[in-house]
Amino acid sequence: MYFNIDPKKNVPLYEQIIQQVKEMVAKGILQPNEKLPSVRELSSQIVINPNTVSKAYQELERQEVIVTIRGRGTFINDAVVQSNDPKKTEAIREALSQLVIDSHYAGIEKQTLLKWIENFYTDLGGKNDER
Repeated sequence: MYFNIDPKKNVPLYEQIIQQVKEMVAKGILQPNEKLPSVRELSSQIVINPNTVSKAYQELERQEVIVTIRGRGTFINDAVVQSNDPKKTEAIREALSQLVIDSHYAGIEKQTLLKWIENFYTDLGGKNDER
């Protein structure tokens, strides 16, 4: 498992870990019941503070992406929940709205945005279903 953590990004390090774990699960790189490195192992691999990794793991556990079994370790949840949370849905709608506005002012056409979205879904393993 490889993490690409960039301290120069405007995204906090723990959020980068969360996003990358979720992406690896969505792409099938991380499988249900697969063991993750311990907080200390991962923090030494990617050279960041263990508290940062712990914060990411706590949030992933809150989102039910991972589960920690005392004495055994941390694993990808075998029943990863893809909830339809109205608050999360609204936050995504707002972010997408802002993205469309920013794209308009950057001169990016609608078809280009749609193509990018399709490519991102394809990168997630061809999950191009229409929900």
